Amino acid sequence: MAGRIEDYALIGDMQTAALVCRDGSVDWLCLPRFDSHAVFAGLLGTEEHGFWRVGPADPDGAAAVPADRRRYRGDSLILESEWDTPRGTVRVTDFMPPRDGAPQLIRVVEGISGRVPMRSSLRMRFSYGRVVPWVHKVGERTVAVAGPDSVWLDTDVETHGKDLTTYSEFTVTPGDKVTFTLSWQPSHKEPPALPDPEGSLEATVDFWREWVEHCTYHGPYREAVIRSLITLKALTYAPTGGIVAAPTTSLPEEIGGVRNWDYRYTWLRDAAITLSSMLRTGYREEARAWRDWLLRAVAGDPENLQIMYGIAGERELGEAELDWLPGYENSGPVRVGNGAANQLQLDVYGEVTEALHLAHMTGLSRNDYASLLQIKLINYLEKNWDQPDEGIWEVRGPRRHFTHSKVMAWVAVDRTIKLIESGDADGPLERWRELREEIHRDVCEKGYDKERNTFTQSYGSQELDASLLLIPQMGFLPPDDKRVIGTIEAIQRELSTEDGFVLRYPTAGEEAGVDGLEGDEGAFLACSFWLADDLAMIGRVDEARKLFERLLSLRNDLGLLAEEWDPRLQRQVGNFPQAFSHVPLIDTALRLTASGAYGG
Repeated sequence: MAGRIEDYALIGDMQTAALVCRDGSVDWLCLPRFDSHAVFAGLLGTEEHGFWRVGPADPDGAAAVPADRRRYRGDSLILESEWDTPRGTVRVTDFMPPRDGAPQLIRVVEGISGRVPMRSSLRMRFSYGRVVPWVHKVGERTVAVAGPDSVWLDTDVETHGKDLTTYSEFTVTPGDKVTFTLSWQPSHKEPPALPDPEGSLEATVDFWREWVEHCTYHGPYREAVIRSLITLKALTYAPTGGIVAAPTTSLPEEIGGVRNWDYRYTWLRDAAITLSSMLRTGYREEARAWRDWLLRAVAGDPENLQIMYGIAGERELGEAELDWLPGYENSGPVRVGNGAANQLQLDVYGEVTEALHLAHMTGLSRNDYASLLQIKLINYLEKNWDQPDEGIWEVRGPRRHFTHSKVMAWVAVDRTIKLIESGDADGPLERWRELREEIHRDVCEKGYDKERNTFTQSYGSQELDASLLLIPQMGFLPPDDKRVIGTIEAIQRELSTEDGFVLRYPTAGEEAGVDGLEGDEGAFLACSFWLADDLAMIGRVDEARKLFERLLSLRNDLGLLAEEWDPRLQRQVGNFPQAFSHVPLIDTALRLTASGAYGG
């Protein structure tokens, strides 16, 4: 059975990622890319769907004892898990070296004290747990083959097969090291080169040390900021610069519910705000790579801008259900692909334009096509900003005039006007100034409830929406505007949990609501960080700091956050780890630091 979502650690090589549970079991790994089929899919089913556990062995053959402690080695993605057993102490170090060649997952077992019997249990199941590969020996190496894929196991110890699983039993004493390396290779090619675990570990240590040294943030909460930045880097697909929203699919927003989505793609919104956080903390190279990815993905067709693309810019992301997987804690269906890719979400134009504006303002080298793209996006918005859309939350109900979408359309026009005013682009300045005023007036007249003194989710609706918290952050209205303060206080009253965390919007429970889905969901962590930002902006800095620190306490022991927090079950829910949670963590830390609103 899979562990709790917060029981998992992330390791990765900037091309794919694995989730390692406290008991030493790798329950999720897609090879060779984030969006490839999983080789280990036990996270969404059972051990029959693939796993790889390395840990102490007890006399009955089990190896599922949780580690007594675990940590990342410094500021890196190198995971160290330690077990204290009656026979001694052992450490397992898990990592994936950043690569140019075959992807590798390396596990190093070290004896610390005593004599500790260990067991490796490796059950590879290709195609999300559906296909049992052909496993055989090639010399001293073990290879599993299924269709176009092969996975090679290299280790210092003997292996044997039983019940369609590859086992190794061995004992470690102080100073002993036993290594395991799993490498992927197309099945029609020659075997991958023999691994060098020690050399790879040293190179991985050097990579992360050098990368973290580029961080320009040295204020309070630095540990949380650095861990979030490392996580965002791990979610970046190095060959193209595309950024996945999360490395997982179908981790539920409600345990046992149907809100289970595939997040292994590049949302323009998520990637744009990630770019903004990277720029503010000194990471220009990542920002430049994402901008280049954007220009390739959108190409010459900005009128048909998608809200998300594949990590190399693919447009076809058809959604399907994997009916042989029961889902995480029986939360079905398990989905791959994402049907929201073809939705109309007007707010994306604002997020992309804001990111390009920030890149321009922070001195990222000029790119003429980026400026041209920005102009083309506004040409489209000028004709379509007043259309209903599916909005930031990708509702699967009827389109509406979502207030946040209109606000972000205003942002897109405003930032483009600033680009033209700077002399770095040409456009109909006066016409677009009038357009900016028209959108602003439209939002304030149709998206604002005078009786309740709050903006609403959509024109003419009574519902609130946490995305309205972005109104002052985007500069649409100043923080001290009574309508902004009224909206913040209304969201605190109507969308906050007892702990002060924020729901995205009201869900309908057993009936389909505005989002077209049944069931509920947890508190959305990004929205909760947005509330902390707004509280700081309106001068309630002590309240903002306390909320921020409560949010930090929700991270798991390794500093990782999923998409949501279930206040009833007191556990993380949703895909994990989630870029859309770690980005606002960074942003709020920077805002609180700038305001001096931090504790000792």
